[in-house]
Amino acid sequence: MTEKSATLQRLQLTDALGEFPSSRSSPPGGGWVRAIREALGMTQAQLAARLDISRQSLQGLERAEANRRITLDSLDRLAKAMDCRLVYALVPEEGSLDDVRARRAQEVANEMLKSTEHSMKLEAQGVPGRESKRQRKLLVDSLLRGSPRKLWR
Repeated sequence: MTEKSATLQRLQLTDALGEFPSSRSSPPGGGWVRAIREALGMTQAQLAARLDISRQSLQGLERAEANRRITLDSLDRLAKAMDCRLVYALVPEEGSLDDVRARRAQEVANEMLKSTEHSMKLEAQGVPGRESKRQRKLLVDSLLRGSPRKLWR
């Protein structure tokens, strides 16, 4: 993939992911399925009937979802049975995908420069803070322009 198409893909994904809340929301104690079912005023027996499964099987599905052990297929079936739809996304912890790349480039640059800076200080050849920051920024920019695979070694 060319750099131009990778950038376009990141921009498109950033736009699509912008529809998801940026705040980290934790699932309710009993899981999302149970919380939504109860908010709809639906009993376990009613939802089980809509899925054509036993109430005990539904309890197992609700427990699996609350414990993050449910399959996407099962979650999709549960959503449809409650007249909902499953929305599945991987959303950056903070900011955009470009922000994730920039943070990672900064980490890689820090790792790369750490041993060099340490050696130079031991030899009394340390680089002044301002110059060190400039070099670090140049390295970060170079990493971001280069192969993205180098960010994730």
